Amino acid sequence: MPICDNCNHKWSWKQTVKKTTTLMPAMSCPYCGEKQYQTQKSKTKAGLFSLIILFPLLIQAFYNVSATILLSLIPILAIVIFLLFPLLVEISGEEEYIDPFKV
Repeated sequence: MPICDNCNHKWSWKQTVKKTTTLMPAMSCPYCGEKQYQTQKSKTKAGLFSLIILFPLLIQAFYNVSATILLSLIPILAIVIFLLFPLLVEISGEEEYIDPFKV
């Protein structure tokens, strides 16, 4: 769970989901009200983690599994990703930008 850089309070699962599902990059801390931003590392981990939803396609490529089973896996995996996503979120007091020239 994310921890505020300013007041060091740990956010709850519900607060994390509520703050990260908005379109605004800035999230205000529910305890101190300071603006917090999801780190670039955290965004990358979450993006890679969400690729798990494509796992049924990989199974289909190697094994002969019925389409019903594969299609039923997709919503199950989506729910698992939604439930575990807040555990991957890390926040910072400063907004980070992708630097394409950074080696």
